[in-house]
Amino acid sequence: MNLLSYLLLFTFSGGEAQGGPLDVNPGLILWTVVTFLFLLFVLKKIAWKPILNSLNERENLIKESLEKAENARKEAEKLIAENKSSMAKAEEEAQKIIDQSREHAEKLKTQILDESKQTAKKMIEDAAAEIERKNADAFNKLKDQVADIAINAAEKILKENLDKKQQIKLVDKYLDEMNKN
Repeated sequence: MNLLSYLLLFTFSGGEAQGGPLDVNPGLILWTVVTFLFLLFVLKKIAWKPILNSLNERENLIKESLEKAENARKEAEKLIAENKSSMAKAEEEAQKIIDQSREHAEKLKTQILDESKQTAKKMIEDAAAEIERKNADAFNKLKDQVADIAINAAEKILKENLDKKQQIKLVDKYLDEMNKN
């Protein structure tokens, strides 16, 4: 007899021996193997493909997510580099504007100082000319007054032929009158 017929015979014979948990029971082994193979066949036909498909889909989803994350990281790095470049350009432009503003302010300062110096110089010249004119007017008036005084004094002296004492008295009197005016 072959091994398979022996196993089948022993399995269907009713299992006369009652053994312990460590006893080998060929019928139980056979049915366990048959049940395992049947279950394996059923799982392969029914559940194995959906499980593998689900695992493959999950693996693909994870790969796609990792690829998307890597692409997003690369894009973020690219954007960061562009932002740094833009910031550098903006800082350079701002520095140019600041330098131009400083240069313009210096030019304005110089121009305002020059204009104020010219205005002050003109005012000083005008004031000096005005002072000179007023001095000339005052000198002319004083000269006229001195001439008038001299003429009046000479006229009075000529009208009165006086001695030396009277002439000194007359001049003092005339000077006192002049001081009062």
